[in-house]
Amino acid sequence: MAKGEETDLLQFEKMLKERGATVVAGVDEAGRGPLAGPVVAACAVFDMNSPFPEANDSKKLTEKQREKLFDGIIESCLSYGVGIIDNDRIDEINILRATYEAMRMAVKQASEKLGGVPKHILVDHVHIPDLPTGVEQISITHGDALSLSIGAASIIAKVTRDRMMVELDSVYPGYGFAKHKGYGTAAHYAAIKELGVSPIHRKSFLKTLH
Repeated sequence: MAKGEETDLLQFEKMLKERGATVVAGVDEAGRGPLAGPVVAACAVFDMNSPFPEANDSKKLTEKQREKLFDGIIESCLSYGVGIIDNDRIDEINILRATYEAMRMAVKQASEKLGGVPKHILVDHVHIPDLPTGVEQISITHGDALSLSIGAASIIAKVTRDRMMVELDSVYPGYGFAKHKGYGTAAHYAAIKELGVSPIHRKSFLKTLH
């Protein structure tokens, strides 16, 4: 891509529309890397013949920008779903399997609201195992920055998880969850050293800590 050239965030959606798709879903997750809290996935379903909302890779937006876009995405999508897998389940089955589980939950929830499973799903980076037969998945590396549908799902997942971590900060004060959202910052490691491991920490992520 030439310098200064903008990415068409609807390039994959347009490709599917040309093939006859009327509905498209984007799927992404938030929280694979943190030391604490859940992993959250979202599925956002859009009508190909309606205007798409403004959206972009959630990691490139400020918290205030994500919050502002969140409501617009919810209002404009046909359906959406959220899957949440807590830290105990992550420790039990590992983070990748937990991410897949959250994604399947999100797709199922969105499908129930929609009244049927979307036949075309754009997903960030991975291929979700065990989705219903007949669903076409298109895995896009850096999809949250290349597809508006995935970007929208990314914002839903990130905002949902961030709000949960703010609430958990009041339940388990002192760790700074509202600020770092469970990621491994220097302040977070210092808090673990001082306060010990909390009930929402991922024990499998902390095995190297003494």
